[in-house]
Amino acid sequence: MAEESSRSTAAEIPVTSNGDAEEGHNEVFQRDLSHSVPGVNLSETRITSSSYGATAEGIIEAGPYKGPTSPQPRSGPVVMSDDLKNPAMEKLELVRKWSINTYKCTRQILSEKLGRGSRTVDLELEAQIEVLRDNKRKYEHVVKLAQTLATQLSQMMQTQRQLGDAFTDLSLKSPELREEFGFNADTQKLLAKNGETLLGAINFFIASVNTLVEKTIEDTMINIKQYETARVEYDAYRTDLEELNMGPRDANTVPKIEQSQQQFQIHREKYEKMRQDVSVKLKFLEENKVKVLHNQLILFHNAIAAYYAGNQQQLEQTLKQFHIKLKMPGTDTPSWLEEH
Repeated sequence: MAEESSRSTAAEIPVTSNGDAEEGHNEVFQRDLSHSVPGVNLSETRITSSSYGATAEGIIEAGPYKGPTSPQPRSGPVVMSDDLKNPAMEKLELVRKWSINTYKCTRQILSEKLGRGSRTVDLELEAQIEVLRDNKRKYEHVVKLAQTLATQLSQMMQTQRQLGDAFTDLSLKSPELREEFGFNADTQKLLAKNGETLLGAINFFIASVNTLVEKTIEDTMINIKQYETARVEYDAYRTDLEELNMGPRDANTVPKIEQSQQQFQIHREKYEKMRQDVSVKLKFLEENKVKVLHNQLILFHNAIAAYYAGNQQQLEQTLKQFHIKLKMPGTDTPSWLEEH
């Protein structure tokens, strides 16, 4: 211990090159320090020497020296303002609320699946939603079948054109059967032409029903998903409040119950609003769906009936009735149809 004390004392005595104590060493040291540490004012600098064997043997600390017991004031750049604290605190608070909400909702969903938790059910609205989901699947199936029909019709039309060209060629090379080959050639070409008109009606039907399914109904399904999420949150906070109310009431639990009551009321209002929005959305969707399908089903029926009856005028009149025009040969318009 005596040896360490002597070493520590010796470490604090500045020496010259010959080992003697330098006279006026403070003035020399201050002059050297002012040149060796750029940007640091000597009046704002003090040296702290550590004990012998420590890792840091000369720590430079900025700030006026007021003695070992004086607190060191923080410089301007070190202090964090409220403007820098608030965004970080707000993000942290959002993450905390999200975590709590996710935990409660996950617990609610698991308890419902395990048959332990209760859920709020609007029987009338749930029935309407289930009907909509079932209809959406059926409409999608109809669209796929109609697309298959359009593909098959297009292939048949191509075969009819080729067959008509073959009959025309034979009519020119077979004088004895020119009339018979000519009749068949005209028939196949007429069928191909009527097929183009029918294909236009079918494609228009596909586009309209697909728009109803993929846009109009899907938009309502998004609202339904938001409603179901609000319902889960509402039941989660309702269950949480019920559990707190069943427990004891003391100085620790009363604030928790009051906070839970506030959260429950917030999610209850959100759930009621979403339920009302979905109910109104379903009503308007039903009206729009009936109108769209009514027109498209009439178009589909009349076009198919006129085509297979060989009534070319009725087939063309059906397209005019629904404002459908076909692509003319050599134009850059879409290959099937356009709506005015």
